[in-house]
Amino acid sequence: MKKIIKEGITLFEAESNDKKVRDIVEALLDEIKADGDKAVRTFSEKFDKWSPEHFRLSEEQIKTIVASVPEQVKEDIKFAQAQIRNFATHQKKSMKDIEVETLPGVFLGHRNIPVDSVGCYIPGGRYPMVASAHMSVLTAKVAGVKRVIACTPPINGEIPAATVTAMYMAGADEIYLLGGVQAIAAMALGTETIEPVSMVVGPGNSYVAEAKRQLFGKVGIDLLAGPTETLVIADDTSDAEICATDLLGQAEHGPTSPAILLTNSEKLANDTLKEVERQLKTLPTADIASVSWKDYGQIIVVDTIDEMVEEADRIASEHVQVMTEDPRYFLENMTNYGALFLGKYTNVAYGDKVIGTNHTLPTKHGAKFTGGLWVGKFMKTCTFQEVRTPEASAMVGEYCSRLCAIENFWGHKEQADIRVRRYKK
Repeated sequence: MKKIIKEGITLFEAESNDKKVRDIVEALLDEIKADGDKAVRTFSEKFDKWSPEHFRLSEEQIKTIVASVPEQVKEDIKFAQAQIRNFATHQKKSMKDIEVETLPGVFLGHRNIPVDSVGCYIPGGRYPMVASAHMSVLTAKVAGVKRVIACTPPINGEIPAATVTAMYMAGADEIYLLGGVQAIAAMALGTETIEPVSMVVGPGNSYVAEAKRQLFGKVGIDLLAGPTETLVIADDTSDAEICATDLLGQAEHGPTSPAILLTNSEKLANDTLKEVERQLKTLPTADIASVSWKDYGQIIVVDTIDEMVEEADRIASEHVQVMTEDPRYFLENMTNYGALFLGKYTNVAYGDKVIGTNHTLPTKHGAKFTGGLWVGKFMKTCTFQEVRTPEASAMVGEYCSRLCAIENFWGHKEQADIRVRRYKK
């Protein structure tokens, strides 16, 4: 039986503003399609108060920016990138090209081919998302993408030096100080000064996500990432302080970020509710976290572990922090999640920043049909076929001819028949 201790806004209610966002983005994209660089500059001035002579940073500018960053920051970025590169490399090794003889003389296979060019968006604003440079630029480079460009917005008219440094260290071939819809459109559509890419990736606000949605098909995308979501699953072996910390640690992302506690302990549920209120009194980002918790926070109590699994799969959260007696039970039984964080020694912030897995993950129930960004997203698994003997061609051709006739595809049928006539002995 399910009991709601604290209720939040539903996904349906949260999507009520989507049409307004769609209309705004559509108008912006139309102007950029028509006017290219001119429109990009207009919107950069309007939204970011940023209009440099060139949006692309020169090699000399990049070196100056990197030199201005403290050595400890660069060492920390280097450490994080080493972890992400290592895991992405192992993932890539798991993707094997294959070629098999499925019938005598018939060979089928596939090759994993990197996308030729990728545009990576690294958000700015209140939180300069340095880690997104590792997750996108570096992972694309591990996949073998030849041209990787990256965009990030200025912050209050200033260059985000640590973000630019992370982009450079990750291997970006071109770096642009450009944000929002105009950055996504410039990378996807191209302008007079920016060559278009084949794929656009990276998180962002609702306008960035909508721009990616509208441009999908013109370019590939990773996924449609909405506001950050977190689900904390805990039983009576956990405690309220750590549950509240892990909820608020993600609620601070934005005022519409859902944070949910799922437990089979009503005592833990009530204690966590009180602990959240206590921590909000001192949390430096309480101005945001308190809003998201008030509007989108939830606490759900169920009776059994199996009910916890069922409810967690229904929620299909982006991040799932599991602090139970047997956290690996959820690894073995859950199917809908962006990423799992198992045990009290692990937490979502590790995955967001440094541990090695990718932090660009599905939201808004997207975990029911996709995983997050990984090295495989930057690769196309393309099949090939080769019939090496006339006997095999004639044999397959006879089957193909009859199957084409069922569907009234007479041109298809003739492709098979001509080979049967020529090669059947």
